[in-house]
Amino acid sequence: MNIINNIKDVALIFEGGGMRASYTAGFANNLLENEIYFDYVAGISAGASLSVNYLSRDITRTKRSFVDLVRDEKFGGWRSFLKGEGFFRSHYIYEETPNVDASLPFDWQTFSANPAQIRIGAYKRDEGEMVYFTKNDMQSMQELMKIVRSSSSLPIFMPPTYYQGDYYIDGGVSGGIALDIAQKDGFKKFFVVLSQEKGYRKSPVKSKNFIKAYYRKYPHACEAMLKRHNAYNKTLEELEELERQGKAFLVYPDRMPVSNRELKFERLSESYDAGYRQGKRDLHKWKEFLQIE
Repeated sequence: MNIINNIKDVALIFEGGGMRASYTAGFANNLLENEIYFDYVAGISAGASLSVNYLSRDITRTKRSFVDLVRDEKFGGWRSFLKGEGFFRSHYIYEETPNVDASLPFDWQTFSANPAQIRIGAYKRDEGEMVYFTKNDMQSMQELMKIVRSSSSLPIFMPPTYYQGDYYIDGGVSGGIALDIAQKDGFKKFFVVLSQEKGYRKSPVKSKNFIKAYYRKYPHACEAMLKRHNAYNKTLEELEELERQGKAFLVYPDRMPVSNRELKFERLSESYDAGYRQGKRDLHKWKEFLQIE
């Protein structure tokens, strides 16, 4: 399988945001439909799912992951949360649905044949360390999906993911936008797909005492969560400055219509359609920044 990527000097970065990715999946599918293939992609949390679906070039799965899957009775909700399985049933979503005979089969052959670099960020709960996994860590679909699950294990609402001797929680606790690793890997230009509206800034957590009590045995994770808004907002400010310099293109939703825990199919479907329409409308701006026709 000969897969060619045509964007070599710009890093594609997908922000997370839970079910807000229903909207940004519409952006991702505009990239795929117009054969805009980046040779480097980085993502955290829901952005990790978007990243692997994008590199597998699977338009159907990109949408279904954040729209149709909620119709699966095994997907999650408060009942599964109270059972200790998580508001989103991560084992099922990431480790069962990708199988060939399951509800959301993953195109491992195309993903593994794609020469693009990928970085997926997850946070080591006990050590307080942000880890970015690479293609070398993804030698099988099972490893890949365990890594995506690690990156997406929303604190409190989902159990941590145990992988290769460590417990991981959502990489978003350290900020949530993988600009740092793309810069470390040498990139100077960035195409960033965000899941919050332009001008958004994250506020400090309101339930500090609850966070401190919940993570009393894990001081690093507790500190990261309490300071997350600072890291996130600092990254946004840096991105905005890069955009002013012509070194970044920031793709914002016009209006984000769903929350990160939305479970209603109709609302998620409308969210995807809005993101897809916006992407189609703004495609000429994307191509101008990327210098392609």
